Parts: sequence; structure tokens; C-alpha cells
Amino acid sequence: MKRKFCKLRKVWLLVGLFLLGPTAFAFAEEPTSASNQVAINTVWTLIAAFLVFSMQAGFAMVETGFARAKNAANILMKNLLDFSIGSIAFWLIGFGVMFGADTLGLFGRSGFFLGTGDPSTGDGLWQFAYWMFQVVFAATAATIVSGAMAERTRFPAYLFYSFFISAFIYPVVGHWIWGGGWLASKGMVDFAGSTVVHSVGGWAGLAGATLLGPRLGKYNKDGSSNAIPGHNIPLAGLGVFILWFGWFGFNPGSTTSGTNLSIATIAVTTNLAAAAGAITAMFTIWAQYGKPDTSMTLNGALAGLVAITAPCASVSPLSAIIIGAVAGVLVVLSVQLIDRVLRVDDPVGAISVHGVCGAWGTLSVGLFAQAAYGESSGVGPVNGLFFGGGLSQLFAQLTGVVSVFIWTFATATLVFYAAKKIVGLRASDEEQLRGLDIGEHGMEAYAGFQIFTTE
Repeated sequence: MKRKFCKLRKVWLLVGLFLLGPTAFAFAEEPTSASNQVAINTVWTLIAAFLVFSMQAGFAMVETGFARAKNAANILMKNLLDFSIGSIAFWLIGFGVMFGADTLGLFGRSGFFLGTGDPSTGDGLWQFAYWMFQVVFAATAATIVSGAMAERTRFPAYLFYSFFISAFIYPVVGHWIWGGGWLASKGMVDFAGSTVVHSVGGWAGLAGATLLGPRLGKYNKDGSSNAIPGHNIPLAGLGVFILWFGWFGFNPGSTTSGTNLSIATIAVTTNLAAAAGAITAMFTIWAQYGKPDTSMTLNGALAGLVAITAPCASVSPLSAIIIGAVAGVLVVLSVQLIDRVLRVDDPVGAISVHGVCGAWGTLSVGLFAQAAYGESSGVGPVNGLFFGGGLSQLFAQLTGVVSVFIWTFATATLVFYAAKKIVGLRASDEEQLRGLDIGEHGMEAYAGFQIFTTE
């Protein structure tokens, strides 16, 4: 019986290959049909969106690890709620402001409530996928700020801010660059959001941290700064690895096309820049203090990732290494400058990683872009200064960096000032001493453990 069954199986297999073989080869030879291409693009874009969503966990772990144990639950709540509130705000208003019909190159005026998403048509269904991809980007910009303002911001004020950055501040910048606005018309290139996402988060964090003031015990009367170590560096390290992984959705996913094979190049440039950033940050801090500091090295990897986000689709692998390496050095120097000279207390280095290195990455397009890479990815035939493109592209990039800084810093300052007047911005000294977990949420992240503080 077994032999007969095996023979029959072979016969049917041969019949199947005979009947289906020509069809299968025809599918392999023919170009992808329009309907299949839409399906592939939709699946790819959603997978990329889910990868970017995982970055929320990465940010939560990095910020929690770099903060003290008594504020861990508070940071987790802020990361959870800025995505929750931001999702509703982006559905209500933000997506329409970002991608709606253009008004004077400044903002969109249609597509609110995801009105362009029609479940009865292929194009309408694509809008749902595209919205999903864009909302996780908006959430990334929002959540960066929680790190810069960690350990002394009142929870209601953070909820207040989360709505406005997702509904208004971030979408306006997105419209300028990605929605057909005035910076797009000037030729600015920011493929995956070094400026649109990361610098917006970094500059909003700078505005909030400046208005908020430093944590208790951060600065002495003579102006010197005291280090306030995070409570869990392994947790921060895990967060960085999650973010690095999620970035493979962030950058390659920005093609929104699974049939665009430049996603492979973009993944390579993304990875190389992150690696270079970690290495140069480590050697920079090692040269300064004689020890390869773990926390600064972790931030170096993130600095490289942030910097390559704008040029990832228009530069070579070698250029990506240079861009990431510069970012690794830059983040160390920037953290020290902001802490010691500007005296702005940023517990996780978010302003330096996302604001400063986001600006550097955006400018690097004007230096390192090569038409061969840009044409294959859809960016266009853009050449930077080092590849015969002259100063025009660099000037377009600089215009975007400066204008986004002015817009974001000004509007975020207004939002945080309004929050200060309406609900209160800074936690009381008593709450800071006891920890925001107890003061704001009535609980401890590590119940049953003895928490020692130096304050």
C-alpha cells in the first residue's frame, strides 16, 4: 500500500507540475499586476508601521533606564499616553493638516477624521494603511519629548502637550516637507524624518526643558553640574536594540513600496550609520574620561540612526558611515554643551540625539547625496556638494532646518506655557523628592524594593 501511495503521489505531482508549471513560469516572467503591487505595498507599509510602533517600547525602555527608579512608572505612563492621545489627535486633525489639500504651502485643509479612507475601494483602503504608517511617526515625535522633560513634569501637562504636538505642531512641519508644502517646493529632502520627526521632537523637548527648569540637585550654586545616574542601564540598552530594530521599518518603510528594491540599500545605510555612531561616541568619551561610558555609547548608536534618517535613500554606504561617525562625536559634545554651558537639564540626551543630530543628518543630504542612489529610491537625481551638486541643495536643507527649529521651538513654548498656566507644568519639590510614581500615580514601579535617593 505504501509503495502504491508513493507512486500515486509522484504521478499527481507530475500532473500538477505539467498543468501549473507554465502558469507559474508565466507569473514569474510577467511584471507584477497593478492589484498585486497595491497588495504588496500595503503589506510592506503595514509591516513597517508595526516595526515603528515597536519603537515606542524602545523609547520607554531607554527613558526609564536613564531615569531613577522612583520615576519609572511615570515615564511608562507618558510613553503610553502620548501614543494613545496622539493617535486620536492625528485621526481627528493631524493627518488632514499634514496631507490634506494644500493652503499656501503651509498646511492641509482636508482629510480630517480620515475622510479619504473609503473601505469600498483599493485607493481608499490604501489610505488606512498610509495613515497607520504616519501615525506611528507622529507618535515618535511626541514621545521624544518625555525624555528631555523626565522626572519633574506634571502628568496632566504632558497629556495637554501630547494632543497639540500630534494635532498641530508636527503635522504642519510634515506638510511643509512631505505634504507638498513650501519646503518641498524648494527641493528639501528629508526621506524618513531627521527633521520632520526627530528634530521636531528634539526642539520641542528643548522648549519644554528650558521652561520647566532643571531637576532638584542637578546644578550647584557655582553653576557646576551634578551627574544623576539612571537606575537601569541594561534596560536602556535593551531599549536601544529595540529602537535599532524598529528603525528598519522607519527608514526602508518610508518607500511605502515593497516592490522598490532600494529598501535593501536603505537598510544597509541605516545599519552602518548606527554602528559608526556607536563606535565614535565610545572613543570620544573614552578619550575624554579614560573609560568607554556605556550610556554615551548607547546614545551614539541612536545619534547615528537619527542622522541617517534623512539621507538614507540618497547616499552610499561609505557616506552613511561618515554621517554616522560625525553624529557619534557630535552627540557627546552636544550633551556636554547643553548640560554645562546652556544649563538645560536633559536626563536622557534627547535634545542632542534627536534635535542636534537630526539637524546634522538633514544637512548631510546637501553634502553627501548621490543621484544614482536617489533615483533608484524615488528621491530624485539629487547631488550634494561633495558630489558636484554645488550649494543649492545644502541651502535648501539649511532653510528647512532653521525654519523648523523656529516653528517648533516657538509653538512648543506656547503650548508648555499654556499648560503651565492651566494645569501646572512642574511637579512640586516634595513630589520630585519622593518620586513621581507615588506623587502622580500613587504607586511604585518596584514595589517591595528599598529605593535609595541622594536627594
